[in-house]
Amino acid sequence: MGGPPTRGGFNGTLPGRMSALPALSIPAIPPFEAALAEMAVPLVLLDAAGTVTFANARAAALLSCAVPAGLSLPALLAAFGGAEAEGGLLPEALRTARPVRSRLTLDGDRRVEAALAPLSAGGFALTFEDVTEQLRGAALARQEPLTGLCNRVGLHDRLDAALAEAAGTGAPLAVLMLDLDRFKAVNDTLGHPVGDALLRKVAERLRKATRREDVVARLGGDEFAILQAGAEQPQAAEALARRLVDLVGRTYVVDGHMLNVGVSVGVAIAPADGRDADDLLKHADLALYRAKAEGRGTYRFFEPAMNAQMQARRSLEIDLRRALALKQFDLAFQPQIRLETGQVTGFEALLRWNHPERGPVSPALFIPLAEEIGVIVGIGEWALRAACREAAGWSQPASIAVNLSPVQFRGGKLVETVMNVLAQTGLDPARLELEITEGALLENTDSVLDVLNGLRALGVKISMDDFGTGYSSLSYLQKFPFDKIKIDQSFVRGMEDNAECGAIVRAIARLGASLGMRTTAEGVETPTQLDAIRAEGCTEVQGYLTGRPMPAAQAAALLSPPTAVSPA
Repeated sequence: MGGPPTRGGFNGTLPGRMSALPALSIPAIPPFEAALAEMAVPLVLLDAAGTVTFANARAAALLSCAVPAGLSLPALLAAFGGAEAEGGLLPEALRTARPVRSRLTLDGDRRVEAALAPLSAGGFALTFEDVTEQLRGAALARQEPLTGLCNRVGLHDRLDAALAEAAGTGAPLAVLMLDLDRFKAVNDTLGHPVGDALLRKVAERLRKATRREDVVARLGGDEFAILQAGAEQPQAAEALARRLVDLVGRTYVVDGHMLNVGVSVGVAIAPADGRDADDLLKHADLALYRAKAEGRGTYRFFEPAMNAQMQARRSLEIDLRRALALKQFDLAFQPQIRLETGQVTGFEALLRWNHPERGPVSPALFIPLAEEIGVIVGIGEWALRAACREAAGWSQPASIAVNLSPVQFRGGKLVETVMNVLAQTGLDPARLELEITEGALLENTDSVLDVLNGLRALGVKISMDDFGTGYSSLSYLQKFPFDKIKIDQSFVRGMEDNAECGAIVRAIARLGASLGMRTTAEGVETPTQLDAIRAEGCTEVQGYLTGRPMPAAQAAALLSPPTAVSPA
């Protein structure tokens, strides 16, 4: 069958047409070197002294040049920006007898991971891995795409690193949490593209207001955060917070729209307010919540008492949700008196919550919380149904007034809810009076006016409550024909000592008369106030002097005719 097979696996002849070719003289390459030359991994071999003895083609391509034998490791790395990183690379590999890694920066901002590993036969193998795209992807994973700022994950990583460094030096650092004021109104009225453009402009102002070493992050929505390290605290944080409130609050021009938003800022300082990232962010958030609760457009520093207050708030929130589920609310009814006749024309239904352990909880405390967490929609529907059910059973066709929260106008179901309640309780729509405040009209005015027109089409009456306390009350009277104006009690109570309050009440009463709207003065507590209200031409009065809020049974009895007593 012929001679022994050759090293290539053939029996002395090449198959097909190739057997006719003349034999070629090819220099022998040691199999080990041939394999190294064809490796996909960039590889450089060094002797025990750290001198290059071999470099494959992949290494030459990565380093964009041939790697000459005899070049020292320090000279090789220095040529490609790695001299500083190399520092102890070779001694460390000799000391540990294990691979040592270092990161190099090559031309074009390419990042390379270099690994120097001792060989059992002596010398070292130096391999390279291009990690440019990997690092770029990791950076993008920590970048917020809309604004290009750091995202929540990136902020947390940077904060962890800054806290670790501060723990060694004892230097303080600050975290500022920011929340835009009135941003939702921009999104709702002008659309998300305008809202996104506004967020980019806000991000630009934040960059300009901060130092290069500060970390500015967008956490989502209209929430931002800033990490401020390497500065004197708390002075630097306070100066920055004050600057942000002023700068962010200035007018923006976006797609031809003049936009005004403000910012609220909460500040926490490490290590006093927390030694880890989660605590520091939580405490800055609590300070932000306080800033928003105290009027917005301001800043507040974290105080330990805020933790206790937040726990109390969360406990109240849990109880509030439970109260809705268990129907623990009640209604009180305050009479409204017609000044011309002195007769009761209707009642306002006032929400009450008598907690089994807390006792009576003030509406001023639980209603804003119910609005914030969204349960006011369910509570408002319960109150509407309960008030209409009571009024439907009265012996006189008196009106029943129910307050609406601005939150109830969102979602587009308010007209349907009122229609269903009227059908279920059998109440004449003309006897139902829905009271709104100017706050309901501040956001998405056109949408709210559409809802009010839908309610009016059902036959119900619409009143504006707390008239005179807002900035646009008169303009709203032009946009919608309210049936009644309720004059805020602050003007009524000030009439005795303040001539301006009397003038305001007089103007509102005359305005109502000229527009064909009834005017109800709220909060009347003294005969002097009652006389002044009557003199100014108001049509109705409501207050402790003419009737305190009362239980449903007492309200019904007030409307019932006196029972005739049979003679003995």
